[in-house]
Amino acid sequence: MKDKLTLTTKLLLDFMFYAGILVTATLPLSIRLYGRHNSYFARNYIPLIFLFFFSGILAVLIINELRKIFRTVINDDCFIRDNVISLKRMGTYSLMIALITAGRLFLYITPAVLIVILVFVIAGLFSKVLSQVFDKAVTYKLENDLTI
Repeated sequence: MKDKLTLTTKLLLDFMFYAGILVTATLPLSIRLYGRHNSYFARNYIPLIFLFFFSGILAVLIINELRKIFRTVINDDCFIRDNVISLKRMGTYSLMIALITAGRLFLYITPAVLIVILVFVIAGLFSKVLSQVFDKAVTYKLENDLTI
C-alpha cells in the first residue's frame, strides 16, 4: 500500500461494500422493527422494502465499481478502459437510484427525499461526464504509448 490514506480508503470501501450487502439483505427485518417506532414505515412496509432493496443493490454496485477503480489506483494504472466503463455504470446506477427514490414521493414527501434525488442526479451526471474525460485520457495515453 502507498500510505495510510490509501489503506484507510480501501478498508472503508471494503467495509461499505459488505455492510451494504448485509443491510440490504436484512431490510425486511429492519423495516419491520423500525415500523414499531414510525407508523409511516409500518403503513408502507411493502413499497419501502422494494424501494430500499433496489436502491441498496444499486448502491452496492456503485461501491463495487469504486472498489474496481481503486484497485487500478493502487496499481498505478488508472487510465484504462475498464475505469471508463465503471464510471459509466456508476452514472447509470446513480440515476436509477434517483428515479427509484422519486417513486417514494408518491408515498411521502420530505426535504430529505428531495435532497437524495438531487444528490444522485448530480452524482450520475458527474460520473457520466467524468467517464468521457477518462475516455479521452485513455485514448491519449494509448496513442502516446504507441508513439514511444
